[in-house]
Amino acid sequence: MRKIPNNGNLKMTKVAYPLGLFICLFIYVAYIKWHWASATQAFFSITEVASGARRGQQAHSPPGTAARGHEVFYGIMFDAGSTGTRVHIFQFARQPGETPTLTHETFKALKPGLSAYADDVEKSTSGIQELLDVAKQDIPFDFWKATPLVLKATAGLRLLPGEKAQKLLQKVKEVFKASPFLVGDDCVSIMNGTDEGVSAWITVNFLTGSLKTPGRSSVGMLDLGGGSTQITFLPGVEDTLQTSPPGYLTSLQMFNRTYKLYSYSYLGLGLMSARLAILGGMEGKPAEHGKELVSPCLSPGFTGEWEHAEITYRISGQKAVNLHKLCASRVSEILRNKVHRTEEVKDVDFYAFSYYYDLAANVGLIDVEKGGSLVVGDFDIAAKYVCRTAETQPQGNPFLCMDLTYISLLLQEFGFPENKVLKLTRKINNVETSWALGAIFHYIDSLSRQKSPAL
Repeated sequence: MRKIPNNGNLKMTKVAYPLGLFICLFIYVAYIKWHWASATQAFFSITEVASGARRGQQAHSPPGTAARGHEVFYGIMFDAGSTGTRVHIFQFARQPGETPTLTHETFKALKPGLSAYADDVEKSTSGIQELLDVAKQDIPFDFWKATPLVLKATAGLRLLPGEKAQKLLQKVKEVFKASPFLVGDDCVSIMNGTDEGVSAWITVNFLTGSLKTPGRSSVGMLDLGGGSTQITFLPGVEDTLQTSPPGYLTSLQMFNRTYKLYSYSYLGLGLMSARLAILGGMEGKPAEHGKELVSPCLSPGFTGEWEHAEITYRISGQKAVNLHKLCASRVSEILRNKVHRTEEVKDVDFYAFSYYYDLAANVGLIDVEKGGSLVVGDFDIAAKYVCRTAETQPQGNPFLCMDLTYISLLLQEFGFPENKVLKLTRKINNVETSWALGAIFHYIDSLSRQKSPAL
């Protein structure tokens, strides 16, 4: 029997084909749109990641560009001392309109000092080059041309005959000029004592934040080296400015401000030079006919040898009933009329460094590693105790009675009362309190002023 066609199914088929085709087309278009959106999103995600990476790398882009909103720059300071040459590589960051902050320091030292090459200047170049290589490794390549390179020499070169010192400095300058760093005509020089004191003052006030906050009280700086001692502070009393002798006041420009500092370096009143004077010797001269130098500041019965500035002296103590009293009398003679006293120091917060720190740590007045605070009178108490002990028993350090007595009386001569608090430290915020930081910081600030004199 013949099958009769089903017209309803035929109609459904005619409708189903276009409908199915439309649905497929819709799904295809939807898929294409979804795929495109995903691809676009992926592209922008990759671009954002790449941008983030570039932003992260901007710490290594040339100075003057923003890295997460701040500028990064570097400075290299060579400290050419009497016993060695040291390089300090400083990294700074600065938010727009703000005072820079120190973000990193790299340090390396080499011995002997530059002055050891006075008779063969060519030999000085290998050590300088070695320290320059440290800077190249530490500073990103893009920063080299904009990073100032400076060397400042201290006591070692100051003591050399002028011609020998200049030949050494000229050789260093040649090595510097061949380097990829920013080198000015004044890149190599010998510091005087006042420069050293001012640079150390900048370091301390930079690290304590006093330079960052206008109106905040600054702190003073006391440094006791081997050959000289420095005192630097910012006077706040007109009388200090009016009564200071010629040469005791110096102007300093930093961050578009001018500071009139009281700063002086006393050559010959450093601890080692003072020892020689107390013993009765003359700087740079052996004892006459090699005779023994006798001092009331040494333990009775003590005999020995002491070397200072490459000269060996025979020294001995003398019998004494009151060692401290006799020693203090001798030290007072050495200091008489040598130090200018200022009343204002009693009202200024002071940090003290170098031999002040070492002697205080030696007798337990401060922690050897962390430092600490003490009052000026603590040095006097320690001196009396050590001197009294030295009368009856030998000391591990024969100079302890002399050194403590000297420091105690030196501080009094400066005008510090016995109850004046001093802070003794080697580091502030984990950064060495070296003059090198202040010196390079001041140099960079000077370069900025030269580029933007109107600011």
